[in-house]
Amino acid sequence: MTISVQNKQYLNFINGKGVPSSSQEMMESLNPANKKEAVGYVQKSTLEDLNIAVKAAKQAQEKWKRLSGADRGQYLHKAADIMENRLDEIAECATREMGKTLAETKGETARGIAILRYYAGEGMRKMGDVIPSTDAEALMFTSRVPLGVVGVITPWNFPIAIPIWKIAPALVYGNTIIIKPATETAITCAKIIECFEEAKIPAGVVNMITGSGSIIGQAIAEHPEINAITFTGSDRVGKQIGQKAFVRGAKYQLEMGGKNPVIVAADADLDLAVEGTISGAFRSTGQKCTATSRVIVQHEVYEKFKQKLLAKTKEI
Repeated sequence: MTISVQNKQYLNFINGKGVPSSSQEMMESLNPANKKEAVGYVQKSTLEDLNIAVKAAKQAQEKWKRLSGADRGQYLHKAADIMENRLDEIAECATREMGKTLAETKGETARGIAILRYYAGEGMRKMGDVIPSTDAEALMFTSRVPLGVVGVITPWNFPIAIPIWKIAPALVYGNTIIIKPATETAITCAKIIECFEEAKIPAGVVNMITGSGSIIGQAIAEHPEINAITFTGSDRVGKQIGQKAFVRGAKYQLEMGGKNPVIVAADADLDLAVEGTISGAFRSTGQKCTATSRVIVQHEVYEKFKQKLLAKTKEI
């Protein structure tokens, strides 16, 4: 693969090939379970690198949008097949890089494959509607059109599913993309991009830039030739991105954190409530925007619930 080189180093993927950053600097991605182990190294990119990627995406978009939806969908099908063949490898990388269990990363990889196939099918579905008109000679209709270049900024907690559920719909509807993954899980994202590369998606349609959020993420939000941004991450950063996109009239989509309580009523099945609380709080190492962060318990069952919860937690 042209995106990966020796010694676990991964290049930016721009215009169909691996490209080293103009900074000539690398960043390491560490295993959270063993901070002495570097899972791999990725580029510390600059604004110059981003501008090259935007130019490639913009040039590729004209030809990409002229393909039929079915033809675009075929590339997603191919990428899904390749990912399925590499499921264990990608899942193991995600576990080492992010920290959730192998069973969970295998499930997430399988979900990513399913998302690719679902959106590949979107290429065969209707792209608009015919609307009744009071003028017998008039034909009124709507048709979806691509936005252009889409900037994709993804977090570390679902390093496979979140990139794919942002990339796949953007691609099948005729957009080209530039993805900046979280540095903590950039190696996993690189392996996903390798699947698109192996599927021979046209050069410039999919581009990956690795680097700091304060430099590359902010520049994606502000770049005048990036037509839309999709972001998953913190409230603080999401608000900043939304404001920057709004000012220049770009489309934007924000998925940010929440505070999610479990409510335990006095007549609840306490064993079931404990099971649900532990699953919500601790699965995916507790690092989900939907993670349980509070438990609100009616006072009549508070002590009994607390003891059951503590006992089950100690078993983990």
